[in-house]
Amino acid sequence: MTSPARIGNCSGFYGDRLSAFREMLEGGPLDYLTGDYLAELTMLILGKDTFKDPNLGYARTFVRQAEDALGLALEKGVKVVVNAGGINPKGLAEKLAEVSTGLGLAPKIAYVAGDDIRAKVADLGLTHPTYGNPLTANAYLGAFGIASALDRGADLVVTGRVTDASVVVGPAIHHHGWTPESYDALAGAVIAGHIIECGTQAVGGNFSGFLELPADARSKPLGFPIAEVAADGSMVITKHDGTGGAVTVDTVTAQLVYEIQTTRYLNPDVTVDLTTMRLEQEASDRVKVSGVTGSLPPATLKACLNYFAGYRNSMELILTGLNVQEKAAWVREQVERAWGEDGPARVVWSDVIQPDTDADSQEAASALLRITAFDADANKVAKGFTGPVIEQVLGSYPGFAPCRMPGPGTAYGVYTPAYIAREVVEHTVVHHDGSVEVIADPPTDPAPLDKAVGLRPSPYPSPADTLTRRLPLGTFVHGRSGDKGGDANIGLWVKNDGHPKYAERVRWLTKYLSPRKVRELVPEAADLDIEVYPLPNLGGVNILIHGLLDEGVAATARFDPQAKGLAEWVRGRTATIEGSLL
Repeated sequence: MTSPARIGNCSGFYGDRLSAFREMLEGGPLDYLTGDYLAELTMLILGKDTFKDPNLGYARTFVRQAEDALGLALEKGVKVVVNAGGINPKGLAEKLAEVSTGLGLAPKIAYVAGDDIRAKVADLGLTHPTYGNPLTANAYLGAFGIASALDRGADLVVTGRVTDASVVVGPAIHHHGWTPESYDALAGAVIAGHIIECGTQAVGGNFSGFLELPADARSKPLGFPIAEVAADGSMVITKHDGTGGAVTVDTVTAQLVYEIQTTRYLNPDVTVDLTTMRLEQEASDRVKVSGVTGSLPPATLKACLNYFAGYRNSMELILTGLNVQEKAAWVREQVERAWGEDGPARVVWSDVIQPDTDADSQEAASALLRITAFDADANKVAKGFTGPVIEQVLGSYPGFAPCRMPGPGTAYGVYTPAYIAREVVEHTVVHHDGSVEVIADPPTDPAPLDKAVGLRPSPYPSPADTLTRRLPLGTFVHGRSGDKGGDANIGLWVKNDGHPKYAERVRWLTKYLSPRKVRELVPEAADLDIEVYPLPNLGGVNILIHGLLDEGVAATARFDPQAKGLAEWVRGRTATIEGSLL
């Protein structure tokens, strides 16, 4: 039996704390250090980088991290795996080799490729009827290429678009010698990767219970998480001693319910059953996760497609005091008349709510009217959009004031997921010695995903009639939300605070949150498709709201384009709670 693989994370997104790479190496023992730099929006950003320089297309911040502390990783024998290669892993590997030579280092660098399918989009029927061919098109690869690179002695493995969890699963496969048929162990490693891939979110970042964290946990920068993955796929989630934040059942649950969909979590190497895992507070800052089961992976691979869609721009106008709805209506009428037929193709005007006119500050007595424009013509979202707005400054509602001076529009893209046959993709590893290996596809499940598995109804019987109280849903419910393209995900679960009615509270929550109730709590979703999946082993539910974010983060006019605050809004909404639970 091998010892657990101690796998740390130092990045949850492109732009995360640069010093974390060194901090994780200096903070305590590790076997592997991983970093996740990619998201759907990041792929679009990297694609735009290649317009400026075709040698780019990777996360340049990792080069700076490697310059700072790659030598320390080599000295400590810590293997490094990052997906910072973006759409150009070969380019990043070459840049890192150049940097290492300049530093007098000689790391063995391998890279994983084959995810880029831009040359195949026409044959695959992925040309968009409106936007044409995608700017970026990448299949999500699994972890066995990473594992093979480590098996062959790589010190540093750079990948393109593998799944977020794969940078953790690969080291676990290498460490424990798992095979493609080690389904339960692989499923556990996927969960480990899912928990730690978003950096400090697993130790209290973006945590709805932040006020319940120990005072010293918030008095210093949050530490990054570590997964100690055992040979059977169970794990302990922890962090380095002395770092900020906390690892509790609730902080880990917050990450488990983040940006998932059904109760089956599909990965290229395994399908994970999210209803089987168990969480236990083993000790301070140590949460054990066990019982995860897995099965055959799906026959298709998910692909991330980003299309260039045109240009966008926005302006915000300040409305103060009385009659803000009437002020907004008048300026809208004036501006739209000024645009005439030459205005932007699509314009979204935000709603405004009458503020307290007797507020103690002018800001509190004001509302913002946000105007967002989209068009294929850059000129129509530049002065063609902003000019008619500014022209109203002296001839519109009283107190007319823009929040900032107008600027030019920016390019934006539309994200679309696709599912493609595995044989379309050649999962390739270029080893540190230059040899090339093609990773074979594993056995797969030919059946399509049945989204009805795990869907409501709740597994609990209906409660007896009882007195109720009207209180915020967040009275004893935590939440975490995010985006999956144009869909929004909300995870809601009962606080693990030792309350004697914990089980009854879970029963109530999974009964209460039907699609109908979600539409009441989120009126903006009244006409959208909603799915609710009970997760009683995690004490709550996962909610999917389809289409809430339009065509994705870069193409939506919502002020919270990635739904990061959606769960906090829902937690603040008034719910009818059984009095006996309070």
